[in-house]
Amino acid sequence: MQTGSDRSARRVARVMVDSPLPQLDRLFDYEVPEALAGSVVAGSRVRVSVRAAGRMMEGWVIELVDESEFAGALSSIETVVSPVPALAPEVWRLARRVADRAAGTASDVLRLAIPTRSVRAEQAWLPGVPPPVLPPVPAAPPLDGYREQDASGIVERDERVVLEAVPTVVELPSPDGSASRTVGAWALALARLAAASVAGNRTAILVAPDHRDLDQLDAAVRSVVPADRVVRVDGSQSTPSRYRDFLRARFLDGVVVIGTRSAVYAPAARLGLIAIWDDGDPLHREPHAPGAHPRDVALVRQELQGGALVLAGHAISTDAQRLVEIGWCRRVSPARGAAPRVIPTALASGDGADDHARIPSAAWRGVGEALQHGPVLVQVGRPGYSPQLVCSTCSTPAACPRCSGPLGIARRGAAPSCRWCAAIAGGWRCPECDGVRLRQGVAGSERTADELGRAFPRTRIIVADGERTVLAVEASPALVIATRGAEPVAAGGYRAVLLLDGDRMLAREGLRVAEDCVRWWSNAIALAAPGATTWLVGVGGRTAAGVAGWQQSAMASAELAQRRALRFPPAVRVATVTGRDEIVAEAVAALHLPEHDVLGPVPVEGGGVRTIVRFDYQRAGAVASVLRESIVRQAAARRALARRAGRSASSRADVDLRVRFDDADAFE
Repeated sequence: MQTGSDRSARRVARVMVDSPLPQLDRLFDYEVPEALAGSVVAGSRVRVSVRAAGRMMEGWVIELVDESEFAGALSSIETVVSPVPALAPEVWRLARRVADRAAGTASDVLRLAIPTRSVRAEQAWLPGVPPPVLPPVPAAPPLDGYREQDASGIVERDERVVLEAVPTVVELPSPDGSASRTVGAWALALARLAAASVAGNRTAILVAPDHRDLDQLDAAVRSVVPADRVVRVDGSQSTPSRYRDFLRARFLDGVVVIGTRSAVYAPAARLGLIAIWDDGDPLHREPHAPGAHPRDVALVRQELQGGALVLAGHAISTDAQRLVEIGWCRRVSPARGAAPRVIPTALASGDGADDHARIPSAAWRGVGEALQHGPVLVQVGRPGYSPQLVCSTCSTPAACPRCSGPLGIARRGAAPSCRWCAAIAGGWRCPECDGVRLRQGVAGSERTADELGRAFPRTRIIVADGERTVLAVEASPALVIATRGAEPVAAGGYRAVLLLDGDRMLAREGLRVAEDCVRWWSNAIALAAPGATTWLVGVGGRTAAGVAGWQQSAMASAELAQRRALRFPPAVRVATVTGRDEIVAEAVAALHLPEHDVLGPVPVEGGGVRTIVRFDYQRAGAVASVLRESIVRQAAARRALARRAGRSASSRADVDLRVRFDDADAFE
């Protein structure tokens, strides 16, 4: 038996067990055997015995201490999985804070932050192996030509956008029309900010929503920063390549880390910049627990580590607008240059009955004239040939008799089929008027390409949608038909832009429909050449006027004001509580929220119910704490029942209560 003096002399490792079980979301003390004393270091990966789970599990050594507060006998670390300290101290602090903010577990966050291990990639970073020495990078010119504005949009002062430790919302301009340009101006702007950070031997983290944007960002960064300073971490890489780049970010200072949403967790002891491009893009939403948005993670990280934080986009999100209005972020916008020329056809004076057609006559003429000088972009709402069929008699949207999914035509000449289950729509009958004939209700990218190909028979047609990826096009004349978000970059910019299906885009259901549409249109307009005309078809009212006036921030402010009046996010925070009826009711009752801030419960697919709770930001910490206590209490009760039944309760499937903060799907 060990004495108290024996315990005080031993080396103790505090370990975070890699488990999704909420009751294990804390540090456990383990004794470090003498044989492992040289390889157990803070940040290393180890294997330990977890009595509560009844099995061996991996974990992370968070810190080493000389004694434990636990008075009993400690279990020993069994093995060292890897002596390379892959978990950086700053990443652990961030993971703990993010998990607490979202009532989640730190191990869930660490699984997002640290990619799958590759033994071969670790060989260059074993203890005792000196890291490579990177050559110095010359100072880069700051990004100038911007002006700071207050919440009302009034210019306060002209300045250069420098790497100050002030969260900043940057509204980026459109391309300048350089004929050699194959990346967007937004990517070049962020690359220059990153270069300025690297010149000071500080790491810059650049986050983009998808691989198309990431490829542009990669090319832009490599044009201003040496290739050995660029680190890419994203899901398109092989496991060894991703882990190798992750370790470079872990052990080298003054690099540029580019990646999708999980890159916001990249290790950076000397953090100079975090920049997130287009933070309103739904692809930034994290589907894995605890579901923290990279924008919120970046805000937490900037608070912990300092450095600059930039939220950049052509259209400001309502979330970023809220940060500006409460004084948490400053807003800067281009100080020079005229706004793009945007003509909403619904607001323009018509010259014929066909001005209410899918493509009005003025837009037809404009496209024809622009094609004489270079490429023209045509943005459509959906891919495919005719993604939505309707009854030819009463125009009721046609639904699949088998699964009630929408009927459409995938490609020219194909039979009508369900877009959900792919069943052929044989024997369809309209439930409203008993009609049996279908007609095309919505034209997709392929049908639009057919129509424009017949109208401009000697013009090259390029389709860019979910099935065909096109990243860039030349400056020669061409009609580029692209779905929203899939638009290629044109060398020198598009000579005209035609935005179709705006009315159908706005007709979708969801809290952020108008915000998403403005962002889609703004990103497409920003691809136009200087002086080029954009036609916005089928959209009128304040939305069309705002886009035409390039007043995205004012539109975001008005949208936020409406949500504030209705207590919708991001004016307030929300959390969804899902599980068995009685468990959800108990967890929600413990919050003591006003009745009008509890929405539900409503049944969910697979059984159980979901309740939405709304609360002010200053109460978010208390709400997360109470919900976390409910999760741990329910998980512990579940485990006790499982033990009595003689089975194991060691997986997330055994947790009957699920909580997700800032759940965007709750309002779709």
